[in-house]
Amino acid sequence: MKNGGVRELRDKIDAMLFERTAIANQPEEIITSGLQKMGDGNGINPDLVFKNTYVLDFLNLPHRYSENDLESALVANLQEFIQELGNGFAFVERQKRISVDTIDYHLDLLFYHRKLRRLVAIDLKIGKFKPQYKAQMELYLRWLERYEMQPGEEKPVGLLLCSEGNTEHIELLMLDEKDIKVAQYLTELPSKEWFADKLHRAIEIAKMNHQQ
Repeated sequence: MKNGGVRELRDKIDAMLFERTAIANQPEEIITSGLQKMGDGNGINPDLVFKNTYVLDFLNLPHRYSENDLESALVANLQEFIQELGNGFAFVERQKRISVDTIDYHLDLLFYHRKLRRLVAIDLKIGKFKPQYKAQMELYLRWLERYEMQPGEEKPVGLLLCSEGNTEHIELLMLDEKDIKVAQYLTELPSKEWFADKLHRAIEIAKMNHQQ
């Protein structure tokens, strides 16, 4: 199978970012507001920025790897990682130290998004999403809001990148969450059929929600 066909499907999915997120998750008036903000240059909704899946096939990781291996590979391939994240991301820091009550925590990766005008905290996880990940990210975000957020910026947003998906846990725990996103990452480029199925599902969800 040629990578060209797979990449073309991947580009089509990325081009449908608005349909996959805003139409599927937000009422019409919020979508309209989001478009107006984009036109005014006053920032955009985070739901228009983050994806459900990130393909990190450029890392060339071994079959078994640690979170530290993943983090090191992402920093070593920072340009490709930023391209996969999308336009507007700027790298700030790796292993950001967060001190709370004399206890030191370390955030894997810290970015800034120019259009969102927000710090973006990224935590890398091997395996499925777990409930404690949300609490940990909430702590990071509150700390960043108190000590790192600059005048004129919006509140920081978090992205939990997990190697496996478990949709029901995420839906139940993140139902009303606005500042924390959960996404799956893939270290190998999936088949053309995988992308075709994902694109088909995105179209059907967009159509269904648009009709409603």
